[in-house]
Amino acid sequence: MPEMPQWWTRFKESPFLPATVLLLILGAAAGLFAWSYTYAMANPTPRSIPAAVVGPYQQARGQAFLDGLEKALNASVRVHPYDGPAEARRAVEEQEVFGVFEVRDDGRAVTLDVSGASGASVAEVLSRAALDVGEETGVSVTVRDVKPLQPGDPRGLALFYVSLAAVIIGFVGAIQLSVHARALNPWERIAFTAAYALLGGFAIAAAVDWLLGTLDLPFVESWLILALTMFTSGMVFTMFNTLIGRWAMLPTWGLMVLVGNPSSGGAVSWPLLPSVLGAIGRWLPPGASVNAQHTAVYFPGHQHAFPFLVLSGWSLLSCGVFLNWSHRHPGGREKRPVSADE
Repeated sequence: MPEMPQWWTRFKESPFLPATVLLLILGAAAGLFAWSYTYAMANPTPRSIPAAVVGPYQQARGQAFLDGLEKALNASVRVHPYDGPAEARRAVEEQEVFGVFEVRDDGRAVTLDVSGASGASVAEVLSRAALDVGEETGVSVTVRDVKPLQPGDPRGLALFYVSLAAVIIGFVGAIQLSVHARALNPWERIAFTAAYALLGGFAIAAAVDWLLGTLDLPFVESWLILALTMFTSGMVFTMFNTLIGRWAMLPTWGLMVLVGNPSSGGAVSWPLLPSVLGAIGRWLPPGASVNAQHTAVYFPGHQHAFPFLVLSGWSLLSCGVFLNWSHRHPGGREKRPVSADE
């Protein structure tokens, strides 16, 4: 077997090899970061928007309006008939539909009730399309926002930002524990991760609600959602740190930031996301956090278990991997042997 050149041997043993690897990784990461966020958010396009319809929509004009709407949105609106306005409004509260088309006067008039709180971008798309189609088909269209966003958050982005803060500070905190509190034993590391998650979640909620007044939060519920998000994010990094050591930042960043945040539905509602991102986003911690927070703020009394199961599942998986393979984690204290005199 031929000997390796001396320059390569010296290069492998020098600090220049890991620095070069990091240089290449950071360059690729910058491009991937720009690609993922631009791909998901730069040009939101309707793909599958569930909506409700009530009234005599099967009349000629009503059917012509719905056909025109389907054409205008490239067959991306899925209209579900409901028995009456009350049932349709309940579907809005349960976040099963993004708007309600109420057909009146044998199809000559349509009232569109959108829910800005369900997704400002979707409400805008539905409203614009309904008004244009109504003008083309001779149907009078009235648009109402029956579930508006809070005044301090007219674009509906604040919940995305607070969840983003919880995700990033969650794994950055775990990184700092690994650097500055390396000697923590496994259960101590989990306890301190939970402690900074509780404190950090409280600080985020207090800053957004009490200090800025941007959102009127259900404080305790929002605080605990943020804390669970931070804990999950921190433990995901700890899990990867256990499995692959110093390169743990790569899968953490990829899972939580490159894929998780663009697909969360916080900045762009899931019906406008590319279909793959819309499908997987709800199964990742950032998407689960946004969904839980969104329902807590705008749809009280209609909270779903699914986002909490997602966050808890990732937390339990991460803690389980960390505890079972903690001997591989680059931290902890050596146990002092007990002497015969003790």
